[in-house]
Amino acid sequence: MDFISRVAEEIREICEVFPPFKLPEGLEAARQAAFVPVETSPYVRINQLSIQGGDKQRMLVKIYEPSNRNEEALPAVLFIHEGGYVTGHPDGSDAICQAFVKEAECVVVSVDYRLAPEHRYPCAIEDCYAALLWMHESCEELKIDRSRIAVAGQSAGGGLTAALSLLARDRSGPKIAFQMPLYPMIDDRNTTASSYEITDEKAIWNRGNNLAAWRMYLGKNINGEISPYAAPARAKNYSGLPPTYTCVGQLDPFRDETIEYVSRLAKDGVDVEFHIYPGAYHAFELLNPTSDLGSAAIHNYIQALKKALNPKVKIMK
Repeated sequence: MDFISRVAEEIREICEVFPPFKLPEGLEAARQAAFVPVETSPYVRINQLSIQGGDKQRMLVKIYEPSNRNEEALPAVLFIHEGGYVTGHPDGSDAICQAFVKEAECVVVSVDYRLAPEHRYPCAIEDCYAALLWMHESCEELKIDRSRIAVAGQSAGGGLTAALSLLARDRSGPKIAFQMPLYPMIDDRNTTASSYEITDEKAIWNRGNNLAAWRMYLGKNINGEISPYAAPARAKNYSGLPPTYTCVGQLDPFRDETIEYVSRLAKDGVDVEFHIYPGAYHAFELLNPTSDLGSAAIHNYIQALKKALNPKVKIMK
């Protein structure tokens, strides 16, 4: 059975009309593609700041918060955008960051980390760690509760989420209350069954693009010893990590590395919730947010975040 025939019917059309994307030659075109415009919710206020990044240079962060908030300290989320470590920008995450604010009544800080191949590992993870430190140190200014800081991201952002939780643990850095690495890009080895299974160019993200993205991210080190802060699947021990929520599509090349990650988290004593979506490809909910499948996935992970940050919070309409 070919790839397209395995895709759930309601999300199949995007695969058939989505422009072919191939790395590395398609990188610049992907970076220049316009983001789908998102209307700013009247319930959300968005600001931009420049903070110190991992290399002491200035770095953009976008801050989303309830427009009607009072002086009460709110829980917060450090959000890390997708893009295979080589593309993407916080502007592309406006919709999901606003949804987090409205549903979980929290503050979201979305980080514009440096991208490969111009800035290879460890630039991205050090930028994310710098943002986490800044949030923790700026809790009074941001009016956030430093005991309720979560980290979340999709795809490469999910990989950086998993890596950041490891790095914060090992550096005895700010305590992360909850992590949500969604269909995370965490294993540079590409040896799982799903990595070999998903090769069709219509798959949005496939084996060829994944191999190329990892080469661009790791550079000359790709054949050497790889740090778990670059590829979290290589970590030997997940104990002490925060409670975790993750999900993945059945037709995602990251399916099996995500399943293995979930299994090892549970084995090492980490509370974890996991969902797999049949007939779903990589980033299916971003491309099909109003489909039954996409809206269910978004609802499930937003509710998980809401419960983790504050089980008593009310949904804002």
